Amino acid sequence: MLTLLLLCCAANSVQADEWSLNIGGFYSQSDTNMQVTDPLLGNDFELDFESDLQLAENEFLPLVEVGYRFNDRHHIYIDWKQLHRSAETQAVSRPFQIQIDDTVYDVKAGGQLGTSLNIDIVRIGYGYDLFQGNGYNIGVSVGLHTMLIDSSFEGSIGACATSELSGNICSAQPIPRVVDESVTAPLPNVGLFGDYELAPGWQLNLHAQYFSVRVDDLEGSLVDIRAGMKTALSDNWDISVAYNYYKVDVDVRQSTSNAEVKVADYNIYYSFIGPMLSVSYRF
Repeated sequence: MLTLLLLCCAANSVQADEWSLNIGGFYSQSDTNMQVTDPLLGNDFELDFESDLQLAENEFLPLVEVGYRFNDRHHIYIDWKQLHRSAETQAVSRPFQIQIDDTVYDVKAGGQLGTSLNIDIVRIGYGYDLFQGNGYNIGVSVGLHTMLIDSSFEGSIGACATSELSGNICSAQPIPRVVDESVTAPLPNVGLFGDYELAPGWQLNLHAQYFSVRVDDLEGSLVDIRAGMKTALSDNWDISVAYNYYKVDVDVRQSTSNAEVKVADYNIYYSFIGPMLSVSYRF
């Protein structure tokens, strides 16, 4: 997985302790939505960040990975990837309400709205090579990851406390900007990885990683599947190309003391499938 797969050397050779730094990027196709409430009809619907709020669907995004291999079979790693986007909608096509903590924010139809959505994912973990043979290696990994989600809306917005709601009608006071910063607790993930030396200097890498958890008002999942090829540029430099499927789904359930209030849960779904290119240095 990640640093463990892309940066390790041929599995059948005994190695000294080794650090690796991998820097690259991936071309993403993003699909992000949030559950909101229509204040006029009172029903929930999915607000699409790409089609409704004009956030870019396709972007080239950075990643950084650091790995350490020791005692031939053991690995530790830390990696970071981000998806930061912003856009401006000249006229909102459908009104919506979102609840953040104890405040309901009301966005009117036809108003101008600026939107930013920043997602950073940091992972740290450990991998162990279960099987090593002539040109191949298979292992398992365990780790933790946390997600930093920063969303903001700026424009024609009103706000009121949940206690001021009557049904879905909000006597909103205008505000210029809404910011929601969320950090998930460290969440576990498990995975399988393997590599195979097709020819001298050419290595096929595969990994799959999965996580799903429900804690208090948070429910989330992560799926990461990658297949790639690595080749050596020199004694210390490698280059890797891969195809990656990556999905993060986070639900935060809202609660209010007013049983008559109906404001949808907060949901962010982020996925991409596309190519990835990186260069790594071993030392």
